Amino acid sequence: MIETADAAAVGVEKPKTEEEVVVPQKPVYDFFKRCFDIVSCLAASIILLLPVLIVSVMIVIKDPGNPFFMHKRLGKDFREIGVLKFRCMKEGADDLENSLDPKQLAEYKKEYKLRDDPRLIGYKKAGDGASCFGAILRRMSIDEIPQIIYNILIKGNMSVVGPRPILRCELEENYTPEEQKLLLSVKPGLTGYWQAYARNNAGYETGKRQKMELYYIKNRSVIFDIKIIFKTVTAVLFGKGAV
Repeated sequence: MIETADAAAVGVEKPKTEEEVVVPQKPVYDFFKRCFDIVSCLAASIILLLPVLIVSVMIVIKDPGNPFFMHKRLGKDFREIGVLKFRCMKEGADDLENSLDPKQLAEYKKEYKLRDDPRLIGYKKAGDGASCFGAILRRMSIDEIPQIIYNILIKGNMSVVGPRPILRCELEENYTPEEQKLLLSVKPGLTGYWQAYARNNAGYETGKRQKMELYYIKNRSVIFDIKIIFKTVTAVLFGKGAV
């Protein structure tokens, strides 16, 4: 049961030595996982072509500019990758100092996200971060759709399931060198154990997010991946998508 894995994840101790962070090699699992990525994302890409066009037009109408943006993250083996997303924030939102007040900036630097983000497209007043256009794109995980076509299918630098793509500063601030090596020993995912089962309930400050990400890598399997995918679908359908 995933619930049992959940409890185990929270209790996982941080790795102390190089021996403890050796990643189990699973060549057969890796082969079939890549096959699944290709087949599932090829089918999804065909279905999603029209929705991608519609969302792109809607973004441009609501906030003129490129409907996509490329975010630099770290992928497998510490390689820098460009993660393609729909733009759910206003143009210029990457200028944090001018987009956020001191309190918001401090919150962002803790978890690399905001509960009420004024940078979102359509945000006009406090509280809009849960209901504006950009917030809906995030909550329903619509902003992640371009990764299916670009990162998983074409580039192959992401997988359907894996740890969340991470910023270099985020990695260095929240993981030990041994944990960093473990975290980046596999491809990052469109969804993952932490994304599907915890989200806002497990952050960096408590250490639970790190434990869940590392737990997945140590225990990854076909069955585990299938459960994560089904959990992700239900989370998105019930409005508990990406934030």
